[in-house]
Amino acid sequence: MLDQLILVTGASGFVATHIIDVFLRSGFLIRGTVRSYDKAEKVSQAFPEYVRDGRLTFTIVRDISSFNAFDEAVKDVTGIIHTATPFQMQVENNERDLLIPAIEGTKNILRSINENVPNLRRLVLISSFASIIDLSKGNRPDYVYSEKDWNPMSYQEAAKKGTSGAEAYCAAKALAEREAWDFVKRECPSWDLTTICPPMVYGPNKNATTDLAHLNTSSADIYRLMSPTSKPSDPMPANDFWAWVDVRDVADAHLKAYELPEAGGQRFFVAEGNFSYQMIADILRERLPEVRERVPIGMPQSGLGNVEVYGVDNSKSKQLLGIKYRTLQNSVLDAAQSLLELERREQT
Repeated sequence: MLDQLILVTGASGFVATHIIDVFLRSGFLIRGTVRSYDKAEKVSQAFPEYVRDGRLTFTIVRDISSFNAFDEAVKDVTGIIHTATPFQMQVENNERDLLIPAIEGTKNILRSINENVPNLRRLVLISSFASIIDLSKGNRPDYVYSEKDWNPMSYQEAAKKGTSGAEAYCAAKALAEREAWDFVKRECPSWDLTTICPPMVYGPNKNATTDLAHLNTSSADIYRLMSPTSKPSDPMPANDFWAWVDVRDVADAHLKAYELPEAGGQRFFVAEGNFSYQMIADILRERLPEVRERVPIGMPQSGLGNVEVYGVDNSKSKQLLGIKYRTLQNSVLDAAQSLLELERREQT
């Protein structure tokens, strides 16, 4: 298994950086795709020793939705971890900015695999809770989501004017994942597919391409509760989603999903449980004195705020992948410390 070459697409991403880390530490060779040489240089800063010894290399894929985008990147690899997809919900055009990149990016890597990688072992595709949840059902009390659920929104519904960016993003993730499963069913390739579906992903940011003005969506979600511009009297943000997971557990899930034979052909809902922004604020105020006077107070210790919400079933990921989930407190504090380190770095 050691010295297998693994392609990680979207290598400069928040989750991808952690995936690269766990694969490198497990002895794999990594080829990462990035959109520019500048991105490659910055990602290299997080893994200098692996770049020096040639265990981490990069290839440029400027546009994942272009027809032959991955043809060179996939050559000679044993496994592929496909993370490259847009993660944004405030867009001008749902079809152009969300649906086409997500779906065409998946189609393109599947096409490139078929034409250029005769010896691929497994493709692990990061999908999302967005591909599971039915937003039309709201908070859906007494329902427990699992791998068997699928977001039912169609392409036409997602693309039409008036559909929110959040709804279109969720549909894009579901449609891209379905495209991958349909491809495997239709083409019967020699390799197998595994998909990982995380909800909101929190935890430390080890991405060297990041600065406070350009945080990824998940990191920005926490930083808005503790930035120098926030204050105790600020209103508590409202939850759009109620399930979360630590980024390091997501990375471990990708490693196990690639390594374990029994993970092939499986879909995994990788989630720790429910959360609210009030719970995150409580942790920051109680456990991190240096930001206490920045953090909104809200209604301390009210948990989910007496709101009845859906549950999550993570039993499959525990049983088959052996994931032992980190706590919300651990994840939030590690995330906050990495954000404070960014603050200190930018002040020097």
